[in-house]
Amino acid sequence: MLDKSEKVFVAGHRGLVGSAFVRRLQSEGFRNLVTRDRSQLDLTNAEAVKKFFQEEKPAILIFAAAKVGGIKANNDFPVEFLLDNLGIQNNLIRAAYETGVGKLLFLGSSCIYPKHAPQPIPESAFLTGSLEPTNEAYAVAKIAGIKLCQAYTREYGANFISAMPTNLYGPNDNFDLLSSHVLAALLRKAHEAKVSGASELIVWGSGEPRREFLHADDMASAGLFLLQQYDSPEIINVGCGEDISIRDLAELICDIVGFKGERIWDRTKPDGTMRKLLDISKIRKLGWRPAISLREGIARTYEWYLANKA
Repeated sequence: MLDKSEKVFVAGHRGLVGSAFVRRLQSEGFRNLVTRDRSQLDLTNAEAVKKFFQEEKPAILIFAAAKVGGIKANNDFPVEFLLDNLGIQNNLIRAAYETGVGKLLFLGSSCIYPKHAPQPIPESAFLTGSLEPTNEAYAVAKIAGIKLCQAYTREYGANFISAMPTNLYGPNDNFDLLSSHVLAALLRKAHEAKVSGASELIVWGSGEPRREFLHADDMASAGLFLLQQYDSPEIINVGCGEDISIRDLAELICDIVGFKGERIWDRTKPDGTMRKLLDISKIRKLGWRPAISLREGIARTYEWYLANKA
């Protein structure tokens, strides 16, 4: 079990996942949390990161910081997605080891798996095939982060673990239509269509791809569980074990938001991988289960959006 008085650094605490970790840790009685926003600490600056770790000496690092985006952003800016994420990872992981961080949780992504991986995707599919081209740069960076954590474990005995979340959503998600992921983009589009009285909602792609979605609060629950129960350098999947077509997701979101118009599918936009469902049998055997249903999670996210973004 973790000592709740130990200093925990949540890197990326203002983002979707990092903020969920802060909420979870606080609710569980962890009071020695350390956070820094971009104006206080540039994670791409190696010297600044090293100085921060030397001064603060956190015992635990939750690595939820990354440059993230949807299909379009990943496809349009591969250089930035690769260089920024490699820099952040190298700086944080190296500084964590050099200053004696006792345990590190690195958050990867389901996009590390091959484009044509078996479904549901087991951890053993890692590095067995070519990646989905539309987010290859981000995936390569995440793979490098996993490998660096494993290298520190193998060479120096560090307790650095890596979790692979499925598609995440929830409070503090990115709702920018050019760089957001599908669920947040659909939620904003449906809301704006309802407010404007539009008769139709344009959705990217064919609606046929299937995706798995996990609420960020469930991810934080799983992450804290792994910090307490898991010490292997081998990657471990985190998901809900169920997927949904983008067409059905759009219907569900429109129902929750209250948009009654027609859905128009823009097939000139990319679909990405046709199916991406994680095999979560490994974490289930350890004893973890998600608690938030997709309908409940989207409804909660919409309430947050109305209060903070609309």
